[in-house]
Amino acid sequence: MSRALWWIAPLALAGMVSALSAAQAGQSGPAANGEQKANAGANAQQDRSSRSPEEALFVEKCAMCHRRMGMGTVLLARRMDPALAQLEARSDLTVDYIKIVARHGMGNMPPVRRGELSDRQLDRIATYLAKAKP
Repeated sequence: MSRALWWIAPLALAGMVSALSAAQAGQSGPAANGEQKANAGANAQQDRSSRSPEEALFVEKCAMCHRRMGMGTVLLARRMDPALAQLEARSDLTVDYIKIVARHGMGNMPPVRRGELSDRQLDRIATYLAKAKP
């Protein structure tokens, strides 16, 4: 090790020990005011239940992004009324709109190719999402 850099190793080791201690304690670092913030999503699980074959298909193919805590839902909530961010709660979606967005992508959502989701599966999911919800 170069003599000029002999002091870097102890500093790096101290930083790693500090980071490891914070991670083991479940801390994500101090807030701006110096207080520790709790992780709001800690131990939370996404609802993977379904009540119909179409909903089960939505859960399998889309829910990881488009149910509560999914990246798609979180990003939509930043751009629109958070109550409308969860696709299953909406009554304004049409089958054609859902299919176009799914196949071509929109914003941060990448296109969903036929190898990932067949046209028949997409039709079933689009029909499920397009029906008016109470």
